[in-house]
Amino acid sequence: MNPMKIKDNESREKEKFYQVKSIASCVSDKTLEQLEREGVFVFPEIMKDAEDITKNQMILQSCNDMYCTGNVMGFLGSGDERLIIESRFSRGENDYFFQYLLEKVLDFPNFISLDTNANQEERMFNLLLFLFPHYLKVAARKGAFKTYIRNKYNDGNVRGTIDIARHIKNNIPFVGDIAYNQREYSFDNYLMELVRHTIEHIKSKSYGHKLLNNVKDEIKLVVDSTPRYKASDRRTILEANRKNTIRHAYYHEYRDLQRLCILILQNQKHKLGVGQRKVYGILFDGAWLWEEYINSLISDMFYHPMNKSGSGAQRLFASGIGLIYPDFIGKNPTERVIADAKYKPIDNIGNKDYLQVLAYMFRFDSKRGYYLYPDSTDSGNKCLMMNEGSTYEGGVSARKDISITKLGLKVPSESKDYEEFKRQIVGSEMAFIKSIEVTV
Repeated sequence: MNPMKIKDNESREKEKFYQVKSIASCVSDKTLEQLEREGVFVFPEIMKDAEDITKNQMILQSCNDMYCTGNVMGFLGSGDERLIIESRFSRGENDYFFQYLLEKVLDFPNFISLDTNANQEERMFNLLLFLFPHYLKVAARKGAFKTYIRNKYNDGNVRGTIDIARHIKNNIPFVGDIAYNQREYSFDNYLMELVRHTIEHIKSKSYGHKLLNNVKDEIKLVVDSTPRYKASDRRTILEANRKNTIRHAYYHEYRDLQRLCILILQNQKHKLGVGQRKVYGILFDGAWLWEEYINSLISDMFYHPMNKSGSGAQRLFASGIGLIYPDFIGKNPTERVIADAKYKPIDNIGNKDYLQVLAYMFRFDSKRGYYLYPDSTDSGNKCLMMNEGSTYEGGVSARKDISITKLGLKVPSESKDYEEFKRQIVGSEMAFIKSIEVTV
C-alpha cells in the first residue's frame, strides 16, 4: 500500500491521482457537507464552527485537467487507497507543522504518533480517539442525555403494556409474575450507553487513561448514568445508535459525539471503510487551526471575538448594521491594534484582505494593523504604509501614522524529528511575540 501525499491549496494533474483513483472519484467536486453525510469526519463541524471553511468547499475540485485542493488537511481512505493532505507550510517527509497545530490547539497528546511510517489506519484511528475528550466535554455541558426508552419487566407490579408472547414463554407455570413493557424517561439509554462503551474501549488502550485524564468529571457523569452497562452489549448498542440518530436541536452536541463514537467503535479493529461507506477519513480546517494557534500565543495582548459562539460581535454602524468579527483586537484602548490571522503565504495576502483589515482599523480608530501568517520560506516581515492624496489631483504620498504589517511566524523547514521541530518553533514563537509586543 503506497499512500499518496498532496498539499492543501495546490493544483495537480488528474493523471497523477491514478494510485488513489477510487478516492478521487468519490470526493472530487463534492462539497464537505456531502462528504460529511457520507461518513467523512470534518473538524470543526462545518455548519456552525468555522468562518473560513464552508459547507460548499471541496476537497478536490476539478479545474480542466487538474485537481485543486482547499484549506483542508487530513486523511482519506477507500479500500486499499490512502490520500494524505498535508500542510503546504511543511517541508520534508513528515508534516510536523500540522501535528504541532493539533497539539497546541486541541491538546493533541504527543504520545500518539503521526509519523508517516506509522500504519495509515492507525493514524486516522488515533486522530478519532484524541478528538473524543473534546467532544465529550462539549456535549456534557448540556448534562446527561435523557430520552424515552422501552424497558422490559417481569414482576407482579404491572405498570405498562403486557407482553403476551414473553409472558407465555417465561411465566408458565404461573407464579405471580407478569411480563410487561414500560416506556420510561431515562438517562440510561442507547446514546449514553454508546458513550460508555467508547470510554471503556479507550481505557483499554495503553495510553487511554492519559487521554481521558482531562475529562474525569464528564466520564463520571456517563458512568453514573449507565448502571446497566455490559461489555457484551456493544454490538447491540452500536446498531441501535446507527438506527437512531439524535435529531433534537438542543442536543446537537450529542449528535456530533454520537457520530464520533460510532466511528471509533466500528473502526476499532482497523476495519476502516467497511460496510456501505465508499470513502472514510478525518479532515481539519487549516485556517481555523492557524487562527486558534495564534490566539494561544497572543491572547494576553488581544481580544479574540468568536464568530462560532457569537461572543465579541462588533458593528460597523450605529444602527446595528454591519456585523463583523475581527480576528484580534488589541487590549490597549488608547492605541488600538487590529490583527488578522491568514493561513496563506505573504504574497497571497492582498486585495480583499487589505479592504477587510482597513475597514476594521477605521472602525476602531486604529493606526496599526497586522496580518499574521505562517512563514516557511524566510519571507520575513513587510510593512505597508497607507497612501494619502488623490492620484487624479497629484501629490500622493505615504502617510507616516497608518500602517499594516505582514508579520510571519517562521515555520522550521529542516528538523530531524518532531522534538527538534518543537524546539525550533518555540524559538520562532518567542521572536514572533516580541515583534508584536513592541507596538501593542
